[in-house]
Amino acid sequence: MDNRFWRIARRPEGTDFAAALELAGENFSALAEGQIRIRNTHLSMDAGTRMWLSDREDGYQPPLPVGGPMTGLVLGEVIESRAAGFATGDLVRAFGQWADVSTVDAVMSGAILLDPTVADRRAWFGPLGMNGWTALWGIDQTGAAKPGERVLVSAAAGATGILAVQIAKLLGCEAWGIAGGAAKCAYLTDELGIVGAVDYKAADVGAQLNAAGGIDVYFDNVGGPLLDQVLTRMNHYGRIAVCGLLADYTSGTRTAPAEFDQVLMRRLRVEGFFSPDFMHEGPGLTRRLRDWTEAGALVMPYDVTQGLENTLTAYAKLFTGGNIGKVIVELDQ
Repeated sequence: MDNRFWRIARRPEGTDFAAALELAGENFSALAEGQIRIRNTHLSMDAGTRMWLSDREDGYQPPLPVGGPMTGLVLGEVIESRAAGFATGDLVRAFGQWADVSTVDAVMSGAILLDPTVADRRAWFGPLGMNGWTALWGIDQTGAAKPGERVLVSAAAGATGILAVQIAKLLGCEAWGIAGGAAKCAYLTDELGIVGAVDYKAADVGAQLNAAGGIDVYFDNVGGPLLDQVLTRMNHYGRIAVCGLLADYTSGTRTAPAEFDQVLMRRLRVEGFFSPDFMHEGPGLTRRLRDWTEAGALVMPYDVTQGLENTLTAYAKLFTGGNIGKVIVELDQ
């Protein structure tokens, strides 16, 4: 076989991905016009892709078909091209397959050429990638955070949240994070230097939120019951930027805030945002993020798993809280 890839054998239940995905093999077919073939060096693990494995037709993207390959962001080098603007040896990022090699339509996959001089190419998945774009857009645009405002970020030790709290701080805000466990909270305050962290695994989350004070901007990666806790602690005219619904992805439930009346009582603005909606802004976002990254002002810890065969172990970390920062699979090449 020319290629190994993760095939969706059935819809997963909860986080039992091993029962739903299987490592399969395939032979290459000739490239069609407009396609490129990428030798993947890294795979990005992203919690939002869990929704693609469900049968929900009303999600932000149609479900991936059973029997087909698992899709996600990939980083690698072009080994064959029939697409204008892409040549053998180019470093690219695209929505490809969880595989040794991805075959994609260059346009439909959102493939972009990357600067190979960036010292750590993993940054194209972290601060210079979709996580960076999402964090910056959510804080600066959807959340419209202003200097001096208090910004709270859930899943703040995850790939997007860890960048969002740093960006809030860089923009002159008072940054707070919500994370699970003392070690993650200590990383946020001691290593990243944000004002405070709320441990949702510890006792009395409400009291911890009260200690933070009124929230002007809530960058929400989680949804679920935690959203109710925050709604009652938002300042008037606050903004809630909904980035993810981690609490819903594996539970089969849907966020239904009991405190929804606070949207009216506190005159809140609640807005969802999704990276494909602002991909055309990518070059400008990358310039701002690269300046901060190269100055050492924006950092990302990486949780790296080696080998395509261990992909499901890495993926599960997103839903069990087993990581700090960006979860990546590094492929043997």
